[in-house]
Amino acid sequence: QVQLAESGGGLVQPGGSLRLFCAVSGRAFSSYAQAWFRQAPGKEREFVAAISRSGDFTEYTDAVKGRFTISRNAAENTMHLQMYNLKPEDTAVYFCAARVAQRSHDYYTRPTSYTYWGQGTQVTVSS
Repeated sequence: QVQLAESGGGLVQPGGSLRLFCAVSGRAFSSYAQAWFRQAPGKEREFVAAISRSGDFTEYTDAVKGRFTISRNAAENTMHLQMYNLKPEDTAVYFCAARVAQRSHDYYTRPTSYTYWGQGTQVTVSS
């Protein structure tokens, strides 16, 4: 059974930074493509960033390009989201997701593509 656990959320002022972590338990970490999604109150869950199982291919939603960076550490079975220049509109619960990927370069941007989900971590950007 694969389990995902997010951490690193919190309260930060506009313009600040946070680094989110997603710890993946279970075997075959290298088989998984992964992603970050977020959900603000009253809104649908939306795609933030995705990474292939090789770690070489990434994709971002336009709203975070140039500010967020997704990465993964296969040795530690973790995925990260480095967030800079945070804005109030980034406020949401952030979820990590994973799925088995057949090809090393594949990544996925739709929430329905993912099999495994974490419980989420709250990010609040406010002065």
